[in-house]
Amino acid sequence: MAETRAPDEALVRALVERALAAAEAGGGAGPVDAARPPSRSSASSPPVPAVPARVASPAGSAISVAIGADHGGVALKAVLAKHLADGGFGVTDCGTTGTDAVDYPDFAHVVARLVATGSCATGIVIDGAGIGSAIAANKVPGVRAANAHDVSTARNAREHNYANVLTLGARMIGDGLAIEIVDTFLATPWGAERHGNRVAKIGAIEGRYMKEPQR
Repeated sequence: MAETRAPDEALVRALVERALAAAEAGGGAGPVDAARPPSRSSASSPPVPAVPARVASPAGSAISVAIGADHGGVALKAVLAKHLADGGFGVTDCGTTGTDAVDYPDFAHVVARLVATGSCATGIVIDGAGIGSAIAANKVPGVRAANAHDVSTARNAREHNYANVLTLGARMIGDGLAIEIVDTFLATPWGAERHGNRVAKIGAIEGRYMKEPQR
C-alpha cells in the first residue's frame, strides 16, 4: 500500500502568515471580492456572492495571485508566475521549486488556504492533469476550484461558477494556451444573479456538512 502523507500544516501556516504580513505592510488593503466565499449566515437562504471587478489589468495596487504546483507543473508555474508579475499582479509562489517528486494535495492545500483566508485574491494550481489539484483545493471551505483546459472552460468557470481557484494540467496544455487560459480566467467577472443564486446553493451544501465554522 502506498504511503499517505498529510498536508504540511506548518508550511500552510507559514505561507498564510507571510501573505497576511505582506498585505499589512502594503497598506492594509482588504481582500478583493473574488476571494470571498458566500456567507453561511443563513443556510436556508444564502446571500449571492458579490460580483468582482475585472482583474486582468491591475491599476494602482497589485491583485494578489497564489500559485503552486507539484513536480509535474513546476516548469509551467515559472512561466505563469513571470507572466503574472510582468502584468502587474502580486504573486505568492507556494512551491514546489524543483523536479523531485512531491504530492500535489500539499500545494493545492496551501494555495486554497491563502484564497479562503482572503490573503490572496485568487489562486492557480498546476499538476499533471489539473484534476487532482481541483479535488484537493475544493476540500477547503470557501474555495471554488475549477480545472480548465481551454479559454471557454476558464470563462465559464468564472462567469457561471464564480471560481476563485484555477487548476491546470501541465501535461495536457502548452505554455501559450496556459497563458491564454489564465488571462481569460482573471479577466472574466462573475456572471448574473441567477448564477450567484446557484453558487450560493453550492455554499449551502458545503455549510451543511461542515462540523464547525471556519475562523
